[in-house]
Order: sequence, then structure tokens, then C-alpha cells
Amino acid sequence: MRRAVLTTASTSALVVLLLTLKPHHSPGPTAGSPQTGAAASPTTTGSTHRDAGHGNGTYTGDPVTTKYGTVQVAISVKAGQLSAVKVLKSPSGNGHDREIAAYALPRLTQEALNVHSARIDAVSGASYTSAGYIRSLQSALDEAGV
Repeated sequence: MRRAVLTTASTSALVVLLLTLKPHHSPGPTAGSPQTGAAASPTTTGSTHRDAGHGNGTYTGDPVTTKYGTVQVAISVKAGQLSAVKVLKSPSGNGHDREIAAYALPRLTQEALNVHSARIDAVSGASYTSAGYIRSLQSALDEAGV
């Protein structure tokens, strides 16, 4: 009886601990992640417009192909910080894809502008779109050197 109580208490504590941890986002795909099998076009590079020496400019991220369509963003950098994000391409193959994109992309953009980076949480229910957005955003930030 004592073992059962101890085991139950230990398991409950472990579950609570695991649920309170926030996952860390890595810039590249990992096995089993939504990005698996979806890769950025290897021949496409981000385009750039930049004010020399000031860290200001606009940068286009790589297009990222996901299970539901391509995601691509462009960013503006002012004073070395992310100042604007514009979605250039988003999944739009059917009404459901457009609905998910309309819900998720503004939230992803707002979070990216709040933290000035691509280290943002995915939107629940839009895992593939979120992963594509984050990867395209990170490629634009890499191009900008931010």
C-alpha cells in the first residue's frame, strides 16, 4: 500500500513538473517535428535592401514548404531590432488553410515583434504554419544579422 501511494505521488509530481516546462525552439527541424519532410528551397536566398552601416533595412526570408503550403515572410529592421513583419506567402489551398493562416499569422507576428526574434511559441492548431513562419522569420533575421 505504501509503495502504491509513493509511486502515485512521484508520478503526479513528475507530470506537473513536465507540464510546467516550456519547450525551447531550435532553428532547424528535428526528427518528429512538424517540419520533418518540409524543407526550404535550397536554391532560393533571401533578398535584401539595406542602409549601409546602420543595421536598418528590409529582408526577405526563405520560402518554407510545409504540409499545407508555403510560408514566407519579409522583415524590417530598425536600429538593429525587428520592427515589422510582413507575410508574403501563406497556406491557402482551401478554406480551412486560409482560416488557420488568418488566425495564426497575426498572433505569430505580434509575438515576434514583442520579443524581436524568432524564439516564439507555435500557435495551437497551426503547428505546420507556425513552424514554417518561424523558419522563414529566422532566415530573414539571419540575413539581417540580428
